[in-house]
Parts: sequence; structure tokens; C-alpha cells
Amino acid sequence: MGAAVADDAFDFSPGAQIPLTGSAGQTAATFAIASAAYRDDPAKKIEEANNEWHKSEVKDPKWALLAPNLGEAFSQAVQHRMLDGGRKPLIQSFGTEPQVVVEHCLAASRIRRQRDGLLSVLTLVFGVLFLPGLLLWAAAFEVRRRNNNRVATAEQIAKEAVDKNKSTKEQSEAKKAEREARRTAALTTAVIAIAAVVIAIVLVKMPLTGGWAWYLRLSFVAPVVGGIWARQICLRTAADLRDRWSGLLSGGGVGAKIPEAVPGSPGETQAEQLRQNLAKLTAEQQSNAVFYAGPKGILGMGTRWGSWQLAEDLVPVEEGKDIHPFRSWTVIRAIQDQLRLLERGPLHTGGFPKPYVDHWIVTPIGENAKAVARPSGEDVDAFRVKQHEMERICNEQQFGGGDRHYLGVQFTLWDGQLVITMLITVTVLHETLRIEVTGHALGPVNSLFTSKPEPRTKDVAKPFTPWESTKKNLPLVDADEAVRLALRAPLTMFAKGRSYLNAKGGTLALPEPFGLRHAWADQPWRHRFMADDALRTATPVLRVVHAAALKVLEDHNVNTEKFGTRSGVLSGLVQDASPKKADVYDA
Repeated sequence: MGAAVADDAFDFSPGAQIPLTGSAGQTAATFAIASAAYRDDPAKKIEEANNEWHKSEVKDPKWALLAPNLGEAFSQAVQHRMLDGGRKPLIQSFGTEPQVVVEHCLAASRIRRQRDGLLSVLTLVFGVLFLPGLLLWAAAFEVRRRNNNRVATAEQIAKEAVDKNKSTKEQSEAKKAEREARRTAALTTAVIAIAAVVIAIVLVKMPLTGGWAWYLRLSFVAPVVGGIWARQICLRTAADLRDRWSGLLSGGGVGAKIPEAVPGSPGETQAEQLRQNLAKLTAEQQSNAVFYAGPKGILGMGTRWGSWQLAEDLVPVEEGKDIHPFRSWTVIRAIQDQLRLLERGPLHTGGFPKPYVDHWIVTPIGENAKAVARPSGEDVDAFRVKQHEMERICNEQQFGGGDRHYLGVQFTLWDGQLVITMLITVTVLHETLRIEVTGHALGPVNSLFTSKPEPRTKDVAKPFTPWESTKKNLPLVDADEAVRLALRAPLTMFAKGRSYLNAKGGTLALPEPFGLRHAWADQPWRHRFMADDALRTATPVLRVVHAAALKVLEDHNVNTEKFGTRSGVLSGLVQDASPKKADVYDA
């Protein structure tokens, strides 16, 4: 198979339809990730969701007032990476529906774009037309925001030093840095206040007369009036975004409204292009080509936590007689038929849900690879490797370079928060038949994405008992935030302005190779019930695989005595309730 990327060759004409794995039971993980598009936390907070292998990074802004919040940075980064010019091959997001996440990013951007349209008018009328006052007010808020960021960073470092039980010296230095940051912030605030008083006096006793004097006076008043109006607009939008954020995490199934993806006439090429990109995203999600990245495991499926191998010589039942010819694909198809029956059992006790069984073509890539290339050519249709090519790889590519074939059975549990995948491969080298079963587990979405919106509060001392404090509710949008949004708004309305915002305000760099699900997944072993589910899956799957394989061997005149003995030993070993790092070879 070629290494060229097949994205641009995707055919949207009617043809063979690939059955979807379905969205039932996948809403929690999907909506948790989608909620990031509506969040108003600082963008840096997403770095808290980084795992061992995949790390997002937020570039520090050159101008604090132009920095995006988490929802703005996430929506822009996801749209650019999955739809726009930054579109490259994606890793499948097992346990989620990536199209739903992207649609919510588009919907959130649309809401902000409507708000920015109104703010742009206010910034022009009350800001740009009174530029001297706008520049001075912007400078004051920029300094204050930088001070607040320094204090917040110092507080976070001091808190981490205590939480991680660092040495007394390190904790002392962290607290000292926090005190210095607070002292600097207080001094800067005092200087700004003194400057404001001086400016006010100058405005009252203006040395100039006539129209210019009144213009300068208005220059310092007009931005304040515009800021008050802008804050009301921002409050309405913030409340709407928070309602959507909360609704997604409450299971309300808030719909994403993206009318720009529905062409109203044949001439609307932009809407048609967006519709095609969304369709391409769904098709790539159903690809049966995956990538193995060393200790990271198979990207999108999680690390390999267990491996069980059954390998014995192929010997005929009766000496002097030949084994009836068969191939690896023969064994794989028999195993596939039995795996589809995993949901059935002799007792009515629940048990397995309906599994998703499919063939996978696994391509090896470097551990630190930053991109993947999907297979293309006549052996690929709609991002899926065709059956005849899968059969060829299964039978022939068992040793040396090239892709490998695996049969997989996948369970999506806990509303998409846990994805268990068991992969089976059959190889024949000389006279040895090897059946290998490996377990992969993709854990829950990081808790950052499952946190609901909380009211903004601050601790204030009680008037008559200052040693006690109480919580005081703050508005969703303060003056600093209204100024930030009003200054960013005009730049978001055109392409060059957005490029300037990215250069001066910072951007979110997504971990590559990128997939929505595995980028922010935690290990399932921290959750007892999830860990139990993963470990319990191995035993019945292993026994079904061995039983199906032994039946094929018996039908083809193979002596199964040693296979049966080895299978019994593995049936005992698989009950060891200890997940291992099977992809980290201790050599």
C-alpha cells in the first residue's frame, strides 16, 4: 500500500456504506470534550489535562489583553486541525463521535462571532474614534492583567510545592516568589491610581481650549461608556455559553446549531466545503487502519496492558498423513464468527454488551512521530482497507517489514469513558502456529473536561470578625474581561486580524499525531470498576479465541493435544489481576 495521504481523494458519491459503530453509550466522553468549546477558564488550564504521552501546549501571549480563553483557543485549534487548512490525517477517537465535538466548536465560534460583531461596533464608536483615551485605558488594563497573571502563576507554583511535598527550602522559595509578585502588583496598582488622578486633574484644568479640549476630555470618558455597554453584551453571551457547557455535562444533549454547514443553493461553495469536511471526518473515524507508536501503544486504543501467546508445532493427528491445507485467514474468520457471539451466555446475568468486531491493519511509526500517513490506492475505499488486501496481509505479511493484520473486538463502556480492545493475530512460521491475544484499554477523559461551571467567587473578611472569611459572588464578566473581548473583537472579523491575534495573543498547540479521544485520556487503572472491567474481559475472550482456533485445527487434521494443554495453562495465567506495561520491553 502506498504512503500517500488519501484525504483529498475521498469520494463523496453514493457507494458502499460502512456501518457505523453507533453512538449509543458514547455521549459522556463526547459531550465532556465538546464542553471545552464553551469554557471560559484560562487557556493554560488545558495543560493540566496532559497525560504521559500526549501534551497540549499554550503559547504565552505577547499582549495579555489579546490572549484567548480556553474555549476560544480550543475551538479555533480543533477547527483548524480537523477542518481547515491544517487538516492532516487524524487518529480515530474510539468511544466518542468527533463530528459532534467539531460541530460544538463551530457553534461556540458562531455565538462568539455574533457577540464580536456587536463589540466591534462599540470599539469603533467609543474607542477608535477617541483613540488617545482608548490607548491609555488599554495600557492600564494590560499592566493590571499581566500583574494578575504573575500573581496567579506564583500562587499555582506555591500550591504545587505544598501539594507535591517538596522540600522546605523549595516551598519557602515558592512562597517568597508569591509574596514578591503580590508586592509588585500592589505597587503597580498604586502607580496606576496616582497616574489616573493626575490625568483627571489635567483634564479638568486643560491647557488647551476649544474643540480639542473637549475632544480630549471625551476621549477618556467615551471608552468607559463603551466598556459598560460592552460588558452587558459579554454577560449575556457568557451566560449562554455557560448554559451550554452545563447542559452538555448534565446529559441534556444541547444541540450544536451550525447553519453555515447547510448549503442553501448550489453556489454556496463554502458551506458545501464545510459539509464535505464534516463527512470526511466521520468517514475517517471509521477507518480500519491504525498506527503503533512503540511504548505509546496503538494510537487511539491506549497502551497494551497484557499479552498472551499460544504457540505450538503443527503436527498431523496420525503419523504419515498430511495436514489439510489452511491459511491464517481461515483461523481468523472462525475466531471472528465466535467473537460475535460473546454477548450470549448460558445465564441471564447481563454480561457483555454487543461487541464491535472488525479487522485492523496496524502500521508501525516512530515513538516520537508527529504525523501519520493513511494508506491510499486501489486497495483503499473511504479510508478503509479492502477485504482482499486485509486477507493478503494476514496470510503473507507475518515476518519482516510492512503492515500487520489484527482481528479486534472492542467494547465501549461507561458512556464512552472506557474503551476496551482485545486484538488477535495469527501467524505461521515454518511449522509453528502462533495465536496472540493482546489487551488495550483507553481510560476516561481527564477530569478537567468533566468539571461543571462554578460561580465566580472570592474570599472576603467578615466586618466584625476579620479572622473569618466568607464567599462573595462575582459577576461572570468583570471589567478586565470586557476590555479583553472588546479589543479582540475587531481583529476576529477578518483573516489578517486573526493571524495577528495568534501571533500576539498566543495559540493552543494540539498534541500530534492528533485524535480527540486519546489526547486527553487518563489511565483506567485509577478507577477500580473500570480496571475490573478491563481485566475481566481478557479471560472469556481468550477462551473463545482458543476454542475457535482449536476447532479449525481439528477440522484440518492437526493434533491439538499440545495446543489444548498450552491453552489450559494460559487460561490460568490470564486470571492474574495485574495489568502490565506490555509495550515497554525490559531489555
